[in-house]
Amino acid sequence: MARMMRLYSILMIISLLLASLLLQACTAPVTVSTPPAQTAVSEIPVQLIPLSGPASEARAEISGMAWLGDTLVLLPQYPTRISPEGEGALLALPRSQIEDFLDGRTAGPLQPALLPLSAPGLEDKIPGFEGFEAIAFSGDRVYLTIESRSGLTYQGVLVSGRVQDDPLQIVLEPENLQVIEAQTRAINRSDEALLVAGDRLLTFYETNGREFNPSPLAHAFSLDLEPQQPIPFPHVEYRITDVSTADADGVFWAINYFYPGDRDLRSPHEPIAERYGAGPTHAREEGVERLLAFQLTAGEIILLDRPPLLLELQKGASRNWEGLVRLDGRGFLLVTDEHPTTLFGFIPHAEAAP
Repeated sequence: MARMMRLYSILMIISLLLASLLLQACTAPVTVSTPPAQTAVSEIPVQLIPLSGPASEARAEISGMAWLGDTLVLLPQYPTRISPEGEGALLALPRSQIEDFLDGRTAGPLQPALLPLSAPGLEDKIPGFEGFEAIAFSGDRVYLTIESRSGLTYQGVLVSGRVQDDPLQIVLEPENLQVIEAQTRAINRSDEALLVAGDRLLTFYETNGREFNPSPLAHAFSLDLEPQQPIPFPHVEYRITDVSTADADGVFWAINYFYPGDRDLRSPHEPIAERYGAGPTHAREEGVERLLAFQLTAGEIILLDRPPLLLELQKGASRNWEGLVRLDGRGFLLVTDEHPTTLFGFIPHAEAAP
């Protein structure tokens, strides 16, 4: 009997200990595991390539560029500012000269040659002509967008032409125009980027933020400028000012730019910065200068889940990048318009392969 009492006492003590431990576990504060803060993406310094001649002046107001074979063609918004002859001129720079500078074989500056433009009667056919905005090539075919306005209403105009030899010049076809209606009522907004994708031509509107453009679209055309079904475009804050060519998987890059003076484009919710963070200069400055990766599929355009390529910002000087091309798997070439002046630059990146 005494043995049974001792065993009972031991069991009671063990039960009381277990109950005490269970009570402590239930009343102890719960520690919640939170994911680490998103690490900010790194920023890429822009290596500037000095230019001379008309291209070096702010009044050149370069608004786009594209490769014509191994020649980089820079598009002035107003070609007559480059040359008073006829309808003016574009600017041409051989790829070899650019690579010689980047590889240290020449010190620069580089001087683009004049590429004459022939477009008789074009401006007369476009009321409120406000200059060229984008350029793309497909073989010897050339495509450009133009911005025009009537009062406070803005729209884009698409025109095509050919590259002719002897002498080398670009000859546009003013009789073959397509009007591209603006997607918002905002002033000074139109289709500012062009992409040749196989047998299609896509144009991209400048403003696609969720609060400013409820249903953004990329307008589609045949290479003969016949309108096709538009393609939905992702909501992206700020401005899209140019796009690169697409690779074999349909991946292309776009300049995504915010000028601090564009008060109407400020947004309290900017998903890309919230997703990937901001580099040191983007945390300090108000402006945004970055490249975003998109993918063109059969029926849609997707904003890829990749970190943006953030350009290292200059202190207090926002650069309006308006031209973008790939450079042979080495990276990207960019060019500004007149703000703050004409700047031609290079950033390295492995995914720039065509």
